[in-house]
Amino acid sequence: MARAANYDRDAALDAAMTIFWRKGYHATSLKDLETALAMKPGSIYAAFENKENLYLLAIERYFDFSREGFRAQMAAAKSPLQGLASQFSKYVELADGDQSRQACMLMKTLVDTNSTDPTLAKASQTYLDQMCAEFEAAFEAARDAGEIPADADASRLARRFQANITALRVELQRGGDKSHIQSLAEDMATETMQLGAGSSLH
Repeated sequence: MARAANYDRDAALDAAMTIFWRKGYHATSLKDLETALAMKPGSIYAAFENKENLYLLAIERYFDFSREGFRAQMAAAKSPLQGLASQFSKYVELADGDQSRQACMLMKTLVDTNSTDPTLAKASQTYLDQMCAEFEAAFEAARDAGEIPADADASRLARRFQANITALRVELQRGGDKSHIQSLAEDMATETMQLGAGSSLH
């Protein structure tokens, strides 16, 4: 097999992540990847083996960035519950051209490949589960800090929180009235903070 020419692996993976996230696995052609990565087909295959493996590396990179961003925001928050609530405003405040205003890449992958590419669908599901575990740990921290009731179900709260984040990001990708999306984010944040007044998810 021909060896890949010199290239910046991190930059190539960032470019692959961006094009895959925007177009999806099936709609992204080899020509798209050549252009995005500024690499010839032979170099792409030498460096990443095949399109599927490149996609797996791209969603792994997406997950790593997402988890790191979440942990950083939680670390900077005044409390676990406030950190969770601030996630909603974080997305709404993104600049119009920010790619994170798109729907979650992992969720898009699951929808795009669930019936066609089980390896990609399984990987995306695993990362979604791991991200939900991050949310669950945050709710556990809020419970330990006395911010939510001692008998609150952190796992159930995390699943609902993840569903709300997913819904908000779908609304962002759809576009529409910014004030309506802002109101939706504020409602979700308020709902999160109100858990401190007595969670119904036990």
